[in-house]
Amino acid sequence: MPHDHPTDDRTVHDDPVVHDDSVVHDDATIHDDATVHHDPAGRSAPADRPEPAPPHRVTVAGVAVDTRHYIGGRRVASAHTFTDHSPIDGASLGEIARGTPAEAEAAVAAAKAAFPGWAATPRAERARLLHAVADGVERRLEELAAVETADNGALLRSHLRGVMPRVAHNFRFFADWLLSLGHEDFTTRDHTNHVSWDPAGPCVLITPWNAPLMLATWKVAPALAAGNTVVLKPAEWSPLTASLLADIAAEAGLPAGVLNVVQGYGAEVGDALTAHPDVRRISFTGSVPTARHIAASAAAHLTPLSLELGGKSPLLVFADADLDLAAGLAAEQYDNAGQVCLAATRILVEESVAEEFTQRLVARASRLRQGDPRDEATDIGPTIHPRQLDKIDGFVRRALDAGARTLLGGRRGTGQYYLPTLLTDVRQDSEIVQEEVFGPVLTLQTFTGEDEAVRLANDTRFGLAATLATGDPERADRVTARLVAGTVWVNCFFVRDLKAPFGGARQSGVGREGGTWSFDFYCDVKNTVTAPKGWQPHG
Repeated sequence: MPHDHPTDDRTVHDDPVVHDDSVVHDDATIHDDATVHHDPAGRSAPADRPEPAPPHRVTVAGVAVDTRHYIGGRRVASAHTFTDHSPIDGASLGEIARGTPAEAEAAVAAAKAAFPGWAATPRAERARLLHAVADGVERRLEELAAVETADNGALLRSHLRGVMPRVAHNFRFFADWLLSLGHEDFTTRDHTNHVSWDPAGPCVLITPWNAPLMLATWKVAPALAAGNTVVLKPAEWSPLTASLLADIAAEAGLPAGVLNVVQGYGAEVGDALTAHPDVRRISFTGSVPTARHIAASAAAHLTPLSLELGGKSPLLVFADADLDLAAGLAAEQYDNAGQVCLAATRILVEESVAEEFTQRLVARASRLRQGDPRDEATDIGPTIHPRQLDKIDGFVRRALDAGARTLLGGRRGTGQYYLPTLLTDVRQDSEIVQEEVFGPVLTLQTFTGEDEAVRLANDTRFGLAATLATGDPERADRVTARLVAGTVWVNCFFVRDLKAPFGGARQSGVGREGGTWSFDFYCDVKNTVTAPKGWQPHG
């Protein structure tokens, strides 16, 4: 992840958790008992005279957060709410407005009404406003980091050093890419072809809980840059920073209705959004079953979809690999408590070095510190929700019952924590190998050659990513050419550049986003062909 504002030719990390060897240290700390309250305009009350929180606002990690929807440039309450809990200790963070089809209808109507004006806004002005949003993110970076850590349990140090800087960079990158977006004219029998990217209309963006704001802005920024208006529905397990983003966008001068935020459950508000006839694009990151449901809703109006779904990615370790490097790559898969769609949870090791590699991995992973994500020394935080914790434990229990052997972990910790787990003696067709756990659980299998390694790597219904550790560049070329994956990393992990295409194969997704691919999705790409004749002379 970037730590400042990388230029377009820099390689950046796009992972929800930043690794210690790639961070810029920041001595700033956020305390949950801070007494300074912030309102959307950025005013602060004196620490010795805290202002009482107004209705529909909660204070989280010392930051005031509005719990209502943001529709058409104003805050909108709902008749009912849902409770948002912190995974750190299970404490209630507040009662959040619970959207219904009525709020969905209002948000789409607001986006539709705002679309003509925003679409007609010159590119340079749209880019300026997106840079202003990035400025607002940077001004409130520590607040955003503290709130998101409380809300989803990811490491505060990662939010401060990588995740929230990346949020700002998402806006800056797509603002700048918009200004350079274009295709050279070309001729066909003296006819001129001109390619343009026309804004499509209101977009519904549905985002996950594992890196809420970063993954939301990965969609919001290009959709807005393209001239579309947006209805953002954050995950109900981590809705708070989306509300803060609405404040930041308003402060930056984004016109009313250009960005709308609607909170709630998929069945109550998500379905109404994805089935709406006025929606022109839907982008979703989440599970395969939910994606199928969304696709069925969108089918009635043939609404184009971009789907970034699950993964069961492999890490292939060949005998000629740097085993310390490979063990480090494998240990990284426990980042964010394993709640990363790209995680290489299937470790495939060449048989001749399996014992040595396993010893190094177990030693490396055993040193990881699990605990309060606000503590600088913590490496792994909690699982997002008790339901997810139960799901993870169920996967492990069934695997052990089926004959798997535990090399590390294999059980719950205290509270909402699951111990980093490594299982071996697993069958290729077993549930633990084939299905996405989305927790700190890795499996280890062996292979005897390239053909078997590729066969095992490709033998799931997913194809989001793959990681390869080898000391032979020719082998790297041979193997990566045969792997089914949207992204392949060789001797590295989680290196992402916003210019690169991102998406998955098979049931890991539909479509690609990033760089021009994002504009291809969020726009109607038009080709205008002009003849050299037929022009009337002008005096």
